[in-house]
Amino acid sequence: MSKNESTPQKSSGSEEKLNPIALALREKLEEAAPEVLSMLSAYGRRLYFPKGIISQTAEAKQKAHRFNATIGIATEADGPMALASISNQLGDVSPADAVTYAPPAGRPDLRARWREKLLAENPSLREKNFGQPLVTSAITHGLSLAGELFLDAGDVVLMPDKLWGNYRLSYEVHLAAKIETFPFYAGESEGGGLNTQAFSERLAEVAEGREKVVVLLNFPNNPTGYMPTAEEGAALADTLVAQAEKGTHLVVLCDDAYFGLFYHLGGESMRESLFGILTGRHPNLLAVKLDGATKELFVWGLRCGFITFGPGRPETSEVVCEVLDAKVRGAIRGGVSNVPQLSQTLVERALASPTLAAERDEKCEVLASRARRVFEVANESRFAESWKVYPFNSGYFMLVEVQGVDAEKLRLHLLEEFGVGLIATSPTDIRVAFSCLEEQDVKPLFEAMHQAIQSLQSSSS
Repeated sequence: MSKNESTPQKSSGSEEKLNPIALALREKLEEAAPEVLSMLSAYGRRLYFPKGIISQTAEAKQKAHRFNATIGIATEADGPMALASISNQLGDVSPADAVTYAPPAGRPDLRARWREKLLAENPSLREKNFGQPLVTSAITHGLSLAGELFLDAGDVVLMPDKLWGNYRLSYEVHLAAKIETFPFYAGESEGGGLNTQAFSERLAEVAEGREKVVVLLNFPNNPTGYMPTAEEGAALADTLVAQAEKGTHLVVLCDDAYFGLFYHLGGESMRESLFGILTGRHPNLLAVKLDGATKELFVWGLRCGFITFGPGRPETSEVVCEVLDAKVRGAIRGGVSNVPQLSQTLVERALASPTLAAERDEKCEVLASRARRVFEVANESRFAESWKVYPFNSGYFMLVEVQGVDAEKLRLHLLEEFGVGLIATSPTDIRVAFSCLEEQDVKPLFEAMHQAIQSLQSSSS
């Protein structure tokens, strides 16, 4: 049998001892999409949503018309018991929408509204079969859930070398997986921009001899602030599909934390997620979208995110999503239990607001104006001896490669001598979060950076 033919997983002794609900999920997945079954981690195969208190309470909510003594909350007067010190601060939000438990998968109307948002903003999804978003405690929690579902110790996660450091905690430290990277940017002789050729070559390398590879692509990227062009996005998708055709089982995590913050600096970028382009493309390719209200609605502390599955087989996608939905609900139930009700209520209400789009556009334009100012100032020729600006066009950040000095030494020097706080992401790179800079502060910041670099260069010569 060739490598690209999916084979059902053989039952091991440990799998024969699966909980009956987990075993039923396994059998469903084995019939509908055996390649997805092989993508799951050992924990992912064991996961299930129990028919316990939560499911019994849900049944009672529908049918217990006399007395409902099921769930562990205190009630009075046909509603949740609430302290005035709390309820008086809720405005027109009822205690039932604030202090009670939310379902492990999230409020149904919130999930439906987020799905509508995905369809509106991602044209490629409109003819695709994909799952209902599940609510997570922001995107970090979603990334962690995806890791638990698909990663065993020693499994490989391929991502760009310009990466958010928390991935290492989530995947290497927590799950003992191995992060492999590819060069994010192409050289100037290759036109700059995203290094799609390096991605293709590196994916082929890490896939050699492996049945499964997890790929994580974060666009707009943190720390670079780069969103691929449409051509670069198509090249990434084509590479992934080609590798899937060779028989590699690919789980592609699309970390879309900064989705929608597109400024098109230096040229037009993509306007939709790779998730829509990848969903339904090949049985061996499962797309997973991680996004949320965090940055998109400017509510960082509400911790309201989503995880959505895009299976590769359109004809069985409903069954696959049903199984993965149950497993994620089980992981949430066994971890944080559920995401706060009040956060979900506020996001759900915002999504229903007729003024939301205009409000978002207004804030996005503020950020775009800052980004344009940074683009103009940072690229001034007189700063060329101090740094090289990496291409950026989106999100919250931009990155520079400092010349002739160590980035950490520069960071400390700026902090101690100039009162300027920046982030050193590597020995050569400094990240600037223009999201928290007023326009009038942009030029003074880069002037201070230039002065500090020149000072350090002189002292080391």
